[in-house]
Amino acid sequence: MTTSAMKPPASKRGRPGYDQESVLSIAVEVFNKHGYDATSMGKLAENLGISKSAIYHHVPSKGDLLRLALDEALVPLEAIAQDERATVGNAEERLKFFLRSTIRVLVKRQQYVTLLLRLRGNTEIERDALDRRRAVDRKVSDLVIEAQQEGSLRSDIDPRTTTRLLFGTINSLVEWFREDGNVTAEQVEEHAITMMFEGLHKSDR
Repeated sequence: MTTSAMKPPASKRGRPGYDQESVLSIAVEVFNKHGYDATSMGKLAENLGISKSAIYHHVPSKGDLLRLALDEALVPLEAIAQDERATVGNAEERLKFFLRSTIRVLVKRQQYVTLLLRLRGNTEIERDALDRRRAVDRKVSDLVIEAQQEGSLRSDIDPRTTTRLLFGTINSLVEWFREDGNVTAEQVEEHAITMMFEGLHKSDR
């Protein structure tokens, strides 16, 4: 089962010319640009080129837009842990699969992951999303511990610190990776995994 098949299809609602998916995509751009708290329904309507009442044909509230947007990032991230490749086999390979899949989700859903990473926890929706994100972090931390115990990873670094550094490397992609940049998504994935597991030393050192 691959992460691309894990996201349920978006429901289509609203007036002709608009659907929930397009409204959501533009809303996330505005949230990321101005911040969720500072974004009013009026500002969203202005960016969409429709009235505020038209937005309510798609979603009941700004909070529902946020929940839907965060699910675009969290659902595929959570699904990685349910994939057989994350649960069967030696811990190092399962950890590599988890990290590769996380990179792919970030690249494919970059604006939604950006929103997730910028949450402040000011609302119940945000706090719930942060709890779900921490649960994903714990899955990786558990894999790090297993890999240390089986001897495939060094054990002199605290697994929680290792997990934070791994995610710090991956999450930094939202700040600089661009699909039209000098490196492809596939190259970034390979470079990141190689650096995280083999370091920066030359192979013949």
